[in-house]
Amino acid sequence: MKPLVLTLRARPDQRLDLAPLVPHRLAGMAAAEIERVEVQTTRRRVLLADIFHLRMGDVAQIRIEGACDRLDRIGHEMTSGEIVAEGDIGAQAGRLMTGGSLTVHGSVGPWAGSGMKGGTIDILGDADERLGGPIAGEIAGMRGGVVRVRGSVGERVGDRMRRGTIVVEGDAGAYAGSRMIAGTLVVVGRSGPLPGYLMKRGTIVLGKKAVRLSPTFIDCGVHDLIAARLMAAFIGSYSTRAAKLLSRPLRRFAGDMAALGKGEILLRA
Repeated sequence: MKPLVLTLRARPDQRLDLAPLVPHRLAGMAAAEIERVEVQTTRRRVLLADIFHLRMGDVAQIRIEGACDRLDRIGHEMTSGEIVAEGDIGAQAGRLMTGGSLTVHGSVGPWAGSGMKGGTIDILGDADERLGGPIAGEIAGMRGGVVRVRGSVGERVGDRMRRGTIVVEGDAGAYAGSRMIAGTLVVVGRSGPLPGYLMKRGTIVLGKKAVRLSPTFIDCGVHDLIAARLMAAFIGSYSTRAAKLLSRPLRRFAGDMAALGKGEILLRA
């Protein structure tokens, strides 16, 4: 069956909240009901039909055409199904996902994958700051699932990450994996200064040698780690570049000793 297609009529004059447009919330709704879903973020009432042209199809497969960076919270609390966004999208994409897949043929705003517990997010462009990180008032960020970014990411990717896997095929900004509680973060490209800042546990894998680590990490030497090869087998289905990085000897740094000290940063030997 063909997917449900939403085509943006024009760039909206306000930010829009697309959290209601996930498969489990649209299940059983007719086209006329979907067109009356409210998506505004200000006092001015905006219905979906005011912003999008709707072509009815299977609500388990949603396609957003002509997307722009004013479309926030796409895939919010998604439990199953598939959403594909053609173009850039805004903040908190895939926040609190527990299942399903979100594919973005463009870049995403801050806090993508925040609080995510399951499912997959595939970003073909870049991601802004705090990918997989918590929003204000939360003590943990990403808690499961897989996020892959084909481009680069901003600062504090994986901040307070508790579980799950983030793979960045491009570069990462400063403080990658800051305050990590657990989980796996792989950055194939260059990383900004102080990755793993105050991390307690977890694994950060960095593809470039020239990186400024905190002095509270301890050099444990070069190892051919079986655990890294097992990670490569898992990550290989998402990124062959990341899997290749994990399939070779790596220099291990233990830390952050300024925190719990049970985490690790693995660098190309």
